[in-house]
Amino acid sequence: MVQKIPTCFSGLENLATSVILLNAAKQVVYMNPSAEVLFALSSTQLVNSDISAVFLNCEILDTAIENATKNDSPFREHEFAITTVRQESFAVTCTVTPIDMYEAKLLLEFQQMDQQLRIAKEERMLIQQQANSELLRNLAHEIRNPLGGLRGAAQLLEHELPQPNLREYTQVIIKEADRLHSLMDRLLVPHRVPKYEPTNIHEVLERVRSLLLAESPNNIKVQRDYDTSLPELIGDREKLIQAVLNIARNAVQALLSHNAQEAKVTLRTRAERQVTLSRKRYRVAIKLEIIDNGPGISADLLDKIFYPLVTGREGGSGLGLALAQTFITQHHGMIDCKSQPGNTCFTILLPVESTVIKNAIIEQ
Repeated sequence: MVQKIPTCFSGLENLATSVILLNAAKQVVYMNPSAEVLFALSSTQLVNSDISAVFLNCEILDTAIENATKNDSPFREHEFAITTVRQESFAVTCTVTPIDMYEAKLLLEFQQMDQQLRIAKEERMLIQQQANSELLRNLAHEIRNPLGGLRGAAQLLEHELPQPNLREYTQVIIKEADRLHSLMDRLLVPHRVPKYEPTNIHEVLERVRSLLLAESPNNIKVQRDYDTSLPELIGDREKLIQAVLNIARNAVQALLSHNAQEAKVTLRTRAERQVTLSRKRYRVAIKLEIIDNGPGISADLLDKIFYPLVTGREGGSGLGLALAQTFITQHHGMIDCKSQPGNTCFTILLPVESTVIKNAIIEQ
């Protein structure tokens, strides 16, 4: 029988933090989905259980509950180890708050420490990305105007030159101005308003795969590892293709420079449940991985690879990954990378549903 959740608890269902409610006897009356996922415990099985039976021999938690109850005020305990009845151990911060809601008298809010660190990293990356984006947009606008004048002057000079062989130099100026103009256009691309619509992630990946196979030598394999049961997401198909293609092209270029035996790029999709992205909880997200068996990314470069104009490849513009991160952020997703020699994995998480994006579709 499915447990009926009291209406007053419904607001806790989608919280990113893990919440457990206790009654006056310190028995569990409710556990939200985030807590079920964190502690790998079922709410229906734990209701009416004493909290001491849920977390074993946790004197720190008992003390926090006692202090909150005694003083009738919130009490927070930072960074302590907690062990569940299934012998799962975590480092958590817990806030105990006295409440009066239905049968509940105490609210226990848990935050896993590695999750807090990930959220903090995500926020730092978002702030850095916004600052970089604004800087580059202003820089692009400032450069484009004098570039046009430079190119025009070179064309006029070319017509005035007495010797045809001297036009070789004006052509260098014109071609380099065109190249810089193209670079400025790429810097401004992320600011096009996304066109959100229902999108199949595997159609995106198949397009990327076909482009890679057309561009790459025959010795590089592009493998599929798809979960074909994944639902559609709401997104801008072209921007998603460009984001994945930028990452995958980097992987191919790394493999070519490394001359790896049995060089391969793997495109993998899976469902990820109860995911927190930008402090919002999503029931389902699509997890997309782009994996290669190349030389890997050096440790000193790994934390900077999403910054614009940062590249580890000679001749690279350093814009591909910065643009990819911008496009994924526009879909309320996140992108991360782990790398070691022989295995580099870029992971993209994209929420299947987003109220913000759905509203954007309605406004289009």
